[in-house]
Amino acid sequence: MSAHIHGTKVHGVKPDDSSRCAHYHQSNDIIAIQFYCCRQFYCCYKCHEELCSHPPSRWPEEQFHEKAILCGNCGTFLSIREYLQSGYICPCCQALFNPACKYHYSLYFQDPSR
Repeated sequence: MSAHIHGTKVHGVKPDDSSRCAHYHQSNDIIAIQFYCCRQFYCCYKCHEELCSHPPSRWPEEQFHEKAILCGNCGTFLSIREYLQSGYICPCCQALFNPACKYHYSLYFQDPSR
């Protein structure tokens, strides 16, 4: 399944128009992540797991400048670094991002300390 969020195709399981999905659907679950392995946007790692036939790979730190995060509220693309330093607030529209997403960073991004 997929949805077009501010003109960007986002894959997910029952995605809504702000990038929430069947797995994560609180009011602040509003980012989509472009996966490094396939360069496609997904609502979350569980959606990628369910809808893809390949394992995910993580963004290397030297590519944290890439605009791989989509704010589902306003459609702004953030670099990985901008997202990681955002304080869980979209720098463009001030929408709140879910701070619990930090527990999944290691699934998406290589640890910068390595």
